[in-house]
Amino acid sequence: MVSEFASLELRQAALACLAESEAIVKANAVRQLASDWHEGRIALEVNKIIVDQMPIPGRPEKPQLIAPRLLKHRAMNTPDGRAALIHALAHIEFNAINLALDVIWRFNHMPAQFYIDWLKVADEEAYHFGLLNAHLQHLGFSYGDFDAHNSLWEMAEKTKNSVLARIALVPRTMEARGLDASPQLREKLAQAGDMAAAEILDIILRDEIGHVAIGNHWFNWLCKESGLESLGTFQQLCNEYAAPKLRPPFNLGARRQAGFSELELAYLTES
Repeated sequence: MVSEFASLELRQAALACLAESEAIVKANAVRQLASDWHEGRIALEVNKIIVDQMPIPGRPEKPQLIAPRLLKHRAMNTPDGRAALIHALAHIEFNAINLALDVIWRFNHMPAQFYIDWLKVADEEAYHFGLLNAHLQHLGFSYGDFDAHNSLWEMAEKTKNSVLARIALVPRTMEARGLDASPQLREKLAQAGDMAAAEILDIILRDEIGHVAIGNHWFNWLCKESGLESLGTFQQLCNEYAAPKLRPPFNLGARRQAGFSELELAYLTES
């Protein structure tokens, strides 16, 4: 069977996936793209300048995107409350697919491994979305049934002209928050008797440690290439782009596994 990406280069194909508006179609397309790459069916042009000629990111009509402060709080001891949490997690994973795809097509002149790493991230985020979406449907709901917010993509918009800022403030800052939040969310789901959802969170935490590690690797690489000191550069970028201030509790064990230095962890816990 001829792949839909057979005539496309990897970064062009990533943009095509990013523009797809149907969530399940997008997730499946990303998984197919990763398979095509690993099977050697598509090429990679790291220096190619690509122009986005279609609206990005592609999104379904629902969920409605509203300010985070307007999202309703639902009790975890109700089916609606558990479904709302699973929906929120699925929405995060949907955004994470878009974020990884955007890095692949947008930033050129990086080493080939950079694009391969972010394709791996996109593929695993698509896998996570599939797990959460299937569980949401098992609970009697669909993606789009609850409102959501757009904070992750808003930071992507802010950093679209700087690969250094993007890597510093999306994977290392906003997505790393998932490492901190995961243990508490897992405990809530387990206490509510939803062990299937708790086990999905175990999978997501395992993979997200790897994703944040990829972010750490490329941030440090970019700093080294430019002769920048990493911690000071990170602090400067947080201020320049008005990154959200990170507050405890912090999952220091997971952050260590993801490659944060002891100096960075000390700054995080003391600031």
